[in-house]
Amino acid sequence: MKRFDLRNRTDQLDPETQYEEICRVLGTQEFPWDITQALSFALFRTYAVPTIGNLLYQTGEFTERVQKRYDDTALILDAVLEDGIHSDRGRAAIRRMNQMHGSYDISNDDMRYVLSTFVVTPVRWIDDFGWRKLTRNEIVASTNYYRALGSRMGIKQIPETFEAFEKFLDDYEREHFLFDEGSRAVADSTLDLLCTFPPNNLAPAALIKRFSMAIMDDHLLDAFGYPRPSPLFRRLARGALKARARLIRFYPVRTVPKFARDLSSIRSYPHGYEVEKLGTFPTTCPVRRTTETNSGDRHTDSGPENHLPT
Repeated sequence: MKRFDLRNRTDQLDPETQYEEICRVLGTQEFPWDITQALSFALFRTYAVPTIGNLLYQTGEFTERVQKRYDDTALILDAVLEDGIHSDRGRAAIRRMNQMHGSYDISNDDMRYVLSTFVVTPVRWIDDFGWRKLTRNEIVASTNYYRALGSRMGIKQIPETFEAFEKFLDDYEREHFLFDEGSRAVADSTLDLLCTFPPNNLAPAALIKRFSMAIMDDHLLDAFGYPRPSPLFRRLARGALKARARLIRFYPVRTVPKFARDLSSIRSYPHGYEVEKLGTFPTTCPVRRTTETNSGDRHTDSGPENHLPT
């Protein structure tokens, strides 16, 4: 295969009906490393919203069992991407997400924001650090993929276009990013975990954290109370990622898909796993959550994927 064959393939697919296949190519062949990093930072951004970060802190999952929580998130999303939203395994993965989310009082706007980070952050990351930029066809397909996923998670008032997602994300962060001790603890725990991933574990942890902060925007750093890197170190860190992109451009095309379960950072299930058993299982009876949007309308989650066990 030639270097741009996968791009030509995705641009021949219909982003309105074949968005799953386009996202599968992007996530497992064209940009597996970049999209993994981008989605990790997407999740990291959500901690800076206190209603999200503090809730994660209260559950203890991101501070006491952060490796397992990281793995569960990656593997659940991986099952949906690999087998498809409508497949039995994909539906089981979505059901697991909904059962966990349904155990807590999470607002629809916070859910929309988390979804927005998964739409916007990979596009921005690849725009900055990818070996090529995404085509419009690929951006539309990725947007439609997460719109379909968000709908099956019971999220209301989902933005219809990438630009609408981008505006919602920027406005939400501008309004809601704020320092919170619980959020900071979750962020610290996640950075500690990042330092253990190969090959990061071969470098001093302080350097890995400093490098990670150098590719964060100031608004995010301020929300966590992290120091802003010097302009020189920020240029060096970003330059290193751009240099990697220039090298990747000359690498052979990946012909065998690489899924999350193939990553060395996924370490909780050396003997395999079942999607239905991933994540947490509350000991009390979860309740269907009622959410209130900014418009004042109230919605109760419904649909076949949102029926929670009692």
